[in-house]
Amino acid sequence: MKVLIATQIFPNHARPEMAPYNRHQFAALAKYCDVDMRALIPVHPATRVLERWRATDQPIIPKKTELDGLRILHPRVLYIPKVGQVAAGATYFASLAPQLLPLRGKVDVVLGSFAYPDGWASVFLGRLLGAPTVIKVHGSDINVLPKSRLLRPNIRFALSRAAAVVAPSRPLLDAAVGLGATAQHSRVVMNGVNTRLFRVRERGACRRSLGEPEAGRMLLFVGRLEPEKGVDELLEAFRALSGTHSDARLVLVGDGVARGRYESFVLQHSLNAHFIGARDHDEIATWLGASDLLTLPSWAEGTPNVVIEALVSGRRVVATDVGGIPHVVPDPLLGELVPVRDPSKLRAALGRALDESYNPGEVAKAAGFGDWSDSAQNLLAVLQDAAHRYRSRAN
Repeated sequence: MKVLIATQIFPNHARPEMAPYNRHQFAALAKYCDVDMRALIPVHPATRVLERWRATDQPIIPKKTELDGLRILHPRVLYIPKVGQVAAGATYFASLAPQLLPLRGKVDVVLGSFAYPDGWASVFLGRLLGAPTVIKVHGSDINVLPKSRLLRPNIRFALSRAAAVVAPSRPLLDAAVGLGATAQHSRVVMNGVNTRLFRVRERGACRRSLGEPEAGRMLLFVGRLEPEKGVDELLEAFRALSGTHSDARLVLVGDGVARGRYESFVLQHSLNAHFIGARDHDEIATWLGASDLLTLPSWAEGTPNVVIEALVSGRRVVATDVGGIPHVVPDPLLGELVPVRDPSKLRAALGRALDESYNPGEVAKAAGFGDWSDSAQNLLAVLQDAAHRYRSRAN
């Protein structure tokens, strides 16, 4: 079976840390079927700024590359300033259609990853190629974008025309059905985890390998440094927590536009918090092993893979009660959930988590997540079903 995947949510040379869940799932999928991977790069019609992914000192993204054994094409898709998101679906399709027309009749199913513009354009690409379209939803494409009265109709259209919709959690899938996805053919396909990399490790050994002090308790945050990830609330909560847990330190892994402001806050209040920038997956696994807990106080989420990775690593989680997080942290053994944008309750939950002893092995066992091969095979079953139903109708 030949699967055409179209998405902007995929790593590239300029943003290698982007969307590891798609990277691992699609690479695993390629072991079971023929995957034609199109990871699109938006370009401005008048300049080459976006060619370098918004930063002139970043490497130009090649048009062909390979990652984890998966061959990837990076076609450029037109992005028009000001009309931007509203026109993105149409320009996405218009940019790809001429390149893909030779594949008409040679593709069994199109997979659009992200409801809009990727999923919307993929519906029309499927019609062009004579194949059904399956849409994979992520989180903000269902929880945030539909709040726009201009984008909501496009998202409803895409979901209602898809042969199937897949989501990494039940709450997200239910939300997609509420926006028009057909319940009968909508499925939860859980993300997987690299269980060879993310596993229970000895905390002291991990700290030594990172050059971190073995004494004290470590809170770990992994994500973009921006308000929507709850970093403001986290720093406020940690400032209060430091008064009762003087041995606690906070390590923030990631980068973002607000990093400078957050670093100034830490200096101003003399907090034991450290910003170490973006790190690759191998090092993140070691940081999880070195930590006492992971915290993720986002305002909105899909099903963040870092939560799954933390649990499989035997580390408890303190996070906000949003998106698919309650689906993966259903038991107090695994952690505690708090309301969005509430530093006081976040501080209290972090304090309780630090004060409670737990067995990392029991946490990892209770989490019970499969690997990326399991996730890919579940996705493959949905794709095969969509292709079979399409062929049956055609005959």
